[in-house]
Amino acid sequence: MDPTASVGAGCIVGRGARIGARSVLHPGAAVLDEAWVGADCVLWTGAVVRERCLLGDRVVLQPNAVVGSDGFGFAFDLEGDGEGPFHRKVPQAGIARIEDDVELGACTCVDRATLGETVVGRGTKVDNLVQVGHNVRIGPLSLIVAQVGISGSTEIGKGVVLAGQVGIVGHVKIGDGARIGAQAGVPNDVPEGATYTGYPAMPHREWLRTMAALPRVPDLVKQVRKLEARIAELERSARGK
Repeated sequence: MDPTASVGAGCIVGRGARIGARSVLHPGAAVLDEAWVGADCVLWTGAVVRERCLLGDRVVLQPNAVVGSDGFGFAFDLEGDGEGPFHRKVPQAGIARIEDDVELGACTCVDRATLGETVVGRGTKVDNLVQVGHNVRIGPLSLIVAQVGISGSTEIGKGVVLAGQVGIVGHVKIGDGARIGAQAGVPNDVPEGATYTGYPAMPHREWLRTMAALPRVPDLVKQVRKLEARIAELERSARGK
């Protein structure tokens, strides 16, 4: 521990952990074995940095934020151990790395990688109740708003904005400067600089046209049924002749 660091009551600093200059651990924060915390960081009550994970300089963890929780990895074992099938946990052997000037909101979780690293890039700001899955890589200077869920191995570019409750499936790429509207569900890659909204997420103008047409769908269905009935009547008449 740097002599200028401050550690509050009830904190845990594990074996081999390092706490940088002027960093503050508020009461009840935990930095577990071999984890590193850089200079001028602030860990509020209940924040946890798990084993071997890394924080850069000037990182802020709001209350109960967790860096390095286990990634959600299970393999379905059909045979089991003689007592029927069950879900076998896949070891999460990687780490999570939080770069300089990142802030993680309250109760946000950044999962450690299965192998390698989960990364939150420099200057990115993350709101409360956000889930970042294992092996996700978030570029610098992005903004991620409350209740966003990012599935494993997704790549988020530089300066991306994810509005509240956006959900992103795994193994996709969100290009630099892209913006995703609130509650959008993203099943595919998003190009650089694009604005996507809706579920499934699509270019914003296309989504607006779709929403404008949606209230007319019941009337269109009625019209189609009338046309079908009229066509059937004409066909019967034609057969009678």
